[in-house]
Amino acid sequence: MGFVSERALQNLHKYAYKGVDKSPLSKYVLNPFWTWFVTLWPLWVAPNTITLSGLSIVFLNFATLFFYDPAYLAEKGGVVMPNWVYFSCSIGLFLYQTFDAIDGKQARRTGMAGPLGEMFDHGCDAMNTTLEVIMASQALNLGRSWWTVASQIATLANFYLTTWEEYHTGQLFLGAFSGPVEGILIIAAIYAISGVYGMLTFLRLTNVPVVKELPDLPLNDAFMVFGAFGVAYNLQSSYRNVRQAMLASGKSTTQPLLLLLPFVVSAGIQVFWLTHPHYNNSAIINSPLFVPFLCAWGLQFAHQVGRMILAHVTSSPFPWWDWMWVWSLVGAVDANLPMLVDRAPIIQTSETNRAIIVYLTLAVSFAAYGRFCTLVINDITNFMGIACFTVRKKDKDGNWQESVPSSAPEDKKKS
Repeated sequence: MGFVSERALQNLHKYAYKGVDKSPLSKYVLNPFWTWFVTLWPLWVAPNTITLSGLSIVFLNFATLFFYDPAYLAEKGGVVMPNWVYFSCSIGLFLYQTFDAIDGKQARRTGMAGPLGEMFDHGCDAMNTTLEVIMASQALNLGRSWWTVASQIATLANFYLTTWEEYHTGQLFLGAFSGPVEGILIIAAIYAISGVYGMLTFLRLTNVPVVKELPDLPLNDAFMVFGAFGVAYNLQSSYRNVRQAMLASGKSTTQPLLLLLPFVVSAGIQVFWLTHPHYNNSAIINSPLFVPFLCAWGLQFAHQVGRMILAHVTSSPFPWWDWMWVWSLVGAVDANLPMLVDRAPIIQTSETNRAIIVYLTLAVSFAAYGRFCTLVINDITNFMGIACFTVRKKDKDGNWQESVPSSAPEDKKKS
C-alpha cells in the first residue's frame, strides 16, 4: 500500500457503481446487442482484458493512419489516404464502444464487478478520447489547425464534465444523447463517410437528403458547430444534476463550480504554449510536433481525470492540483518569452530543441500516467485480493482461486 492511503482503500468497500442511461438508442438497439455479444466471451476472460482489447484496436487504427500520413498533412500535403483506412477506423471505434459496453456485463457474469473495473474503464476512455480527436480531425480534413485544438478542448471538456458530475452525484449519468453512445456512433459514421467520399471538405449539408433548409456549410464545419452546442448543453445538464444532488444533501451549489477550474487551468496552459510567437519561423501547430503535443496533452488529461475517478471510488477529496502543470507551464512560458519579455526562448532556441522538449514532454507524460496506473492497480488488487487481468480472487488463506467455477451453471455465474 504506497500510492493510495489506507483510509482511502478502506472506502473501496463502500463503493457501488450507479449509472443512468436515458438513450433510446442504447436501450432498444445497442443494449440487446451488447447483452448477446457478451455471451460470446468465455467466463475465464477478465473484464479488464476486454476493455484493454478494445483500446488496442484503437491504437492499431491510430498507428495505421500515421503509417500513411506520418506528418499529419492529409490532402494539404499531397497525402491521399486509402479508403480502407477510414473504414477500419469506423469498425475499430464501433468495436471499442462494444467492448467498453460489455466489460461491465462480463464483470457481473464473473463476479469481478468493483471499483478497479470502473477506474480501468475510465482510464482507457480517457486515452481513447485524444486518439479519436486526432483521427477524426484528420478524417474531417482539419489537420494542423486551431479547429483541431478546439476539438481537443471540447472533447476533453465533455469527459471532464462527466467525471466531475459523477464525483458529486455518485452516479454516471448519460442523457438521451451522449458522447459514449450517440457521439461515438457519429464519429464512426464520419469515418465511414470519409471512406466513401474522402476527407470531408466539399461534402456540404445542402447535399444531405431528407432534411431541407440546412445552412450551406461543409460537413466538417457543421460538425464543429454541432460540437460547440454539445459542450454548452452538457455543461448546463451536468450542473443541473450536480445542483440537485447538492440541494438534496444540504451542501453548497456553487462550490462544485470551483472544481471546474482545474480543467480550465490545464487547458489554458496547453493553449498558451501553442500560441507562442513563431520564433525561427516555426510553430508547434504548423509542424509535425503537433500530434506528439496533442498526445502529451491527452496523457496529462488522463492522469488528471484518473485521479478524479480514484477520488470518487475512494470517497477522497477532489484533486485540485496536478504537478504536470508545472512542466507544461515551463514549456509554455519559455516558448512565449519573445512576447512576454522580448527575448529569445531559453530552452526552445531552435526547431531541434523544440522537438526535444515536446517529445520529452510526451515521454514524461506517458511515464507519469503509467506510474499512476501501475501503483493504483497494485494497491487496489493487493487490498481487495483480486487480479487485474485474470478472473481470480484470494480466499481467506491468501490462496488464488477462480472467481467463478467453470463447471457452474450459467445462472449461478451471474452476480
